[in-house]
Amino acid sequence: MPHTASRHLAEGPRVGIRHFTHADSAEFTARARESKDLHRPWLFPPDHAAAYSAYAEQLIRDPAKAGFLVCEKADGSIAGFININNIVHGAFQSGALGYGAFAHAAGRGLMREGLELVVRHAFGPMRLHRLEINVQPANAASIALARSCGFRLEGFSPDMLFIDGAWRDHERWALTQEMRNPR
Repeated sequence: MPHTASRHLAEGPRVGIRHFTHADSAEFTARARESKDLHRPWLFPPDHAAAYSAYAEQLIRDPAKAGFLVCEKADGSIAGFININNIVHGAFQSGALGYGAFAHAAGRGLMREGLELVVRHAFGPMRLHRLEINVQPANAASIALARSCGFRLEGFSPDMLFIDGAWRDHERWALTQEMRNPR
């Protein structure tokens, strides 16, 4: 299911990041279906064409969102996705990250490399100052990824997000430009 597009916004040794396109629907939804056991109960990415179309359209058109696919450089296959939501400019210059690896790529360090690229892109061309990741406390893999990329635990929010039919508690992890590049 490799995607042939190779235009990356940024590249690391093994992955590149690029924006979502409508042409990614078949591969993305197949990967989402293959990864249900990995994602549940934390994450519910679109797993059929109509849902993907609506999801991608928001990421493509909404200026308060930016969606990135993490793609393996070797074959172009989609390893995962990282979205920056709730982008606010002005005095705040902030966004909230959400992400997911696909099962075939999990545990291989590809998402860490991809998240590093997205952070650099957010603090560089996007001119953001702060990124936040909200993670359910039992999601050890997601917390480990945030921690490995330098995010710090800032707090706990009970009943923060409505996921899978219930309000879920979340830990708030954040990273600022100064944390990445101390003066």
